Amino acid sequence: MSFCRICFLYLMMFIVTRWILGVQSAAGPLNKFLLSSYEINNKKSTILSKKLQQPSQRKLLAQDTCTGRDISISQGRGSSSGIPQFIVEIANTCVSGCAPSNIHLHCSWFASATLVNPTNFKRLSYDDCLVNGGNPLNNGQIIRFTYSNTFMYPLRFKSAKFC
Repeated sequence: MSFCRICFLYLMMFIVTRWILGVQSAAGPLNKFLLSSYEINNKKSTILSKKLQQPSQRKLLAQDTCTGRDISISQGRGSSSGIPQFIVEIANTCVSGCAPSNIHLHCSWFASATLVNPTNFKRLSYDDCLVNGGNPLNNGQIIRFTYSNTFMYPLRFKSAKFC
């Protein structure tokens, strides 16, 4: 072999070696491809659980009556394989007064590929979903359920009976 070919081969080996070492130590999007699917899913579930554990920015104020502002609705992404899964928590943050009942949410055409317990959450008609089967949601009580769909439904408070 000629001297130029040998130099070229050494140069290519040097470039390839540097590239491989650079990718393994790089931080950012390229590093994501080196993670196993277990590591990626574990990180996502850790992030979700941290989001669900974060306290609400809303302060609890002792008042005589509860209002729609005391019904807290939060959602987060669940599993990442197959049809996307979403976790919903609906809580009564009122600390005094009677428990609201007959709680309805704006929910568009809510649907789920997996069964949602209708005693927890049920779509009655377009943009009208019933929480807790219409039963009172006691102070501090949380209704939690998961649903599967290709996108997250926007859920907002619509109405409730406050004693």
